[in-house]
Amino acid sequence: MSAGWVAGSVRAKALVRRRLGAESTRRLAACGSLGDALRLLAATPYGANIRHDQSLAAAQHEVAGTLLWDLRVLAGWLPRDGVRLLRTLGAWFELANVDELLQSMAGRPAEAEFRLRQAASTSELRAALAASAWQDPGRETVQALRLGLRARWAERVAELGDPARTWAAAAAAVLVAGERFAAGHAADPAVMGGALRLLGPAAGRAVTLDELAASLPPPARWVLAGITSPAGLWRAEAALMSRVGQDGLRLLRGPGMGRGVVLGAVAVMACDAWRIRAALRLAARGGAPLEAYDELA
Repeated sequence: MSAGWVAGSVRAKALVRRRLGAESTRRLAACGSLGDALRLLAATPYGANIRHDQSLAAAQHEVAGTLLWDLRVLAGWLPRDGVRLLRTLGAWFELANVDELLQSMAGRPAEAEFRLRQAASTSELRAALAASAWQDPGRETVQALRLGLRARWAERVAELGDPARTWAAAAAAVLVAGERFAAGHAADPAVMGGALRLLGPAAGRAVTLDELAASLPPPARWVLAGITSPAGLWRAEAALMSRVGQDGLRLLRGPGMGRGVVLGAVAVMACDAWRIRAALRLAARGGAPLEAYDELA
């Protein structure tokens, strides 16, 4: 075990101790207004750039930005292999950046970007992605770019091995289910190839949610258990994040230092940020019903 992995593991555990956790996050969700929730959040480690008069989108962006900052801090303590691990896991921020670029290109209001990638057109963006670890997203439409990157991210995360492979396969299943049954579009192999390679060709041919669930490899089948309609896919996403958080805590509690500790820490921190963003959304709606938050948490 190198000194870099030991130092990074110690730093990762210290960063995890700054998370809010389910109980504190539930208090945010219970607030009667977004302003009240932001006043609470401002007094936490997430609060450096939080103001009570921010919009929901701006506040959610700042929560994600705190996570990104923590990953950058952690990267400074890790050896080269650890930095590669963080780049793969942190690729979500590039996805978010691309989403905002696509919004801007379409002439729609966009939130602040994470300043990770720039492009002036969808063709330019596709070319830049094709020359990077993202590879060619398959097609040039806005939807294809968004889906293709998410499918490819799942494939990249799966390459990290278990338990990340299990998370990635489950995420790919939710992605395919949303495109096929919520949006009503076929799972185009040119775009969704990364997801379909994880799930197997039968997943792309499924004509019902039940058929899709039955076709999934065992490591991913659980994520669609009990989901009977597209309206319930948010529960599949919640189940996925719950599994990621639980696996992350298990890795953190394991013996020794090293890659598993860092992977677990990132998983736990990401889930914490995800719960906070969901809690703020509920607070913006008046803080009820809390049963909805409890299902997420």
